[in-house]
Amino acid sequence: MNSDFTIYIKWSAILTVAVLVFTLIAFIFKWGFRFRLVGITGFMGVITAGLFGLSLGLFSYTDVPGAVSFSVVYDNGGSQVVIKLPPTVTESEVEASLRKASADLYSYGRLGGPNSEMTIRARTVIHPEQGISKPVYLGKVQRSLSQQREDTDLDIEIFSSQFAQLPTSSDTPTPKIN
Repeated sequence: MNSDFTIYIKWSAILTVAVLVFTLIAFIFKWGFRFRLVGITGFMGVITAGLFGLSLGLFSYTDVPGAVSFSVVYDNGGSQVVIKLPPTVTESEVEASLRKASADLYSYGRLGGPNSEMTIRARTVIHPEQGISKPVYLGKVQRSLSQQREDTDLDIEIFSSQFAQLPTSSDTPTPKIN
C-alpha cells in the first residue's frame, strides 16, 4: 500500500504545481477568477501534505520470520482482536503469526479496559463435512497496551490439542487440471 501512496503523492504534487503555475498566469493577466485559484492551490497543497503524512505512519508492519499471512476477522478497536490463519498452519507458524499480529495491530489509540491489555486470538476454519464450517481456535497472545510496539513481554498460549482437528495435506482434495 505504501507504493500506492507514492504514486498518489507524486500525481497530487504535479497537479498542485500545475494549478500553482495556472494561478500565477491568472495573476499576471489579471483574470477575474484568480482569487478562486488561490483557494484551489492551497487546498491542493493540503491534500498533497496529507497524503505525504499518511504515507509516513499509516502502515507499519513488523517482519517476523515464520509468520504466515493472516486476516483480521474481528476487531472491536480496543482490547479484542481475532485473526484468521490458513488451516495448514503449524504451531511454530501460529506463534510467529501471533507475534506479528501483536506488533502490527498495536496502536496508541486502543483502549485496553481496566487492565490495559489487548488479546489477539488466532483461529482457522475447517470443514468437517460438506456445507459445515467449524472455527478452531489455535492460540492467543496478550500484550500490554502501555508498552511500545515491540513488546518483549508477550503472553503467548498455543492450544496444541486443537491441531489434531486440522486437515493434513492428504485430506485436501487435489485440483483437477482439464
